[in-house]
Amino acid sequence: MKAIVISEPGAPEVLQLREVEDPQVKDDEVLIRVHATALNRADTLQRLGSYSPPPGSSPYPGLECSGTIESVGNSVSRWKVGDQVVCALLSGGGYAEKVAVPVGQVLPVPAGVSLKDAAAFPEVACTVWSTVFMMGRLSPAESFLVHGGSSGIGTFAIQMAKHQGVRVFVTAGNEEKLAACKELGADVCINYKTEDFVARVKAETDGKGVDVILDCIGAPYLQKNLDSLNFDGRLCIIGLMGGANAEIKLSSLLPKRLTVLGAALRPRSKENKAVVVAEVEKIVWPAIEAGKVKPVIYKYLPLSQAAEAHSLMESSSHIGKILLVT
Repeated sequence: MKAIVISEPGAPEVLQLREVEDPQVKDDEVLIRVHATALNRADTLQRLGSYSPPPGSSPYPGLECSGTIESVGNSVSRWKVGDQVVCALLSGGGYAEKVAVPVGQVLPVPAGVSLKDAAAFPEVACTVWSTVFMMGRLSPAESFLVHGGSSGIGTFAIQMAKHQGVRVFVTAGNEEKLAACKELGADVCINYKTEDFVARVKAETDGKGVDVILDCIGAPYLQKNLDSLNFDGRLCIIGLMGGANAEIKLSSLLPKRLTVLGAALRPRSKENKAVVVAEVEKIVWPAIEAGKVKPVIYKYLPLSQAAEAHSLMESSSHIGKILLVT
C-alpha cells in the first residue's frame, strides 16, 4: 500500500508518499481501506518529531479516517468485509491506503453524511465529548468558552454545545472566522487580537464568568482562563500551542472552587477509547443525523499533497477541517 512517511523531522516537505507494507490485523481489529482522512494539529507535531505515536501504533500520521472494511479479526462480529459505511478513531496510520483499527474505535458513518466527509468527525467528536462533556460535565443552561472557535475542534464544539442548550462564547483572530462561528451558533464572538477576552466574558455574564472553557493555547492563557471562570468553573486544556510552562495565582483557584483538567485522546488505552466511542455513537451521532451538527470542511486535497495540507494548517487561515482523500 501507499502511505505518507515522515522521512525525518522537519518542515512539511518531509512528508513523502511511499510504498510500504500492509498493516497486520489482530484478532480484535478490522482492516479499513481508507477513503479519506483528516488533519489534526497532532499530525504537525508528529512531523516535527515532538509527538511520537503510542507504542505499537502505526508510525504514519493520521488520527481518523473513513472507508471500507477490507478484513476483520477472528473475534470481530459487528463488522463484515465490504461494509462501506465506517469511520474510525486512530492512534495513527490514517495517512495511508489501509489502516488496522481496534474494533471498539470503529463507528458507522452517520446517516446523511458522505463517506468522504465522515472522516472529519471521529477525532473532534471524541475529543470534545470526552473532554468537555464527560470530564468537564458541561450541562444545559451553562456557559462555555472555546478558544480557536474556527478550528476543527472549535466548529464541532460550538454546534454540539448549542445542541445541548449551552450559551457559547468563542475567540478567533479575524472577522471572517468570527462570522463563521456566529453562523454555527456561537452567541458571543471575541476577536482576541483586538479585545481582552476576560473583560468581554465578564461583561457578558454580569461579572460571573463562564462555567467551562476549552483551551488549546496553554501557558499564556492559563491565568486569563482562570480569571474568566464562574464559581465551580472547569478549565479543560487540550493543547499547548502557546507554550507549556506558566505561573498562576493559586489564590484564584480556591475561593471559586475551580478545576483545571488536562486531556489527550491519543495516549488513552483502546479500552478507554472504546468507552468514549460508544458514548459518541449513542449521544453525538443522533445529533449529526438530525442535522444539528454538520461537518465543516475547508478543503479536500489528495493524499499525495499532505505537505501542502500541513502548510495550510500551519498558516491558520482555514476554517474547519482539512481532508486528505486517497
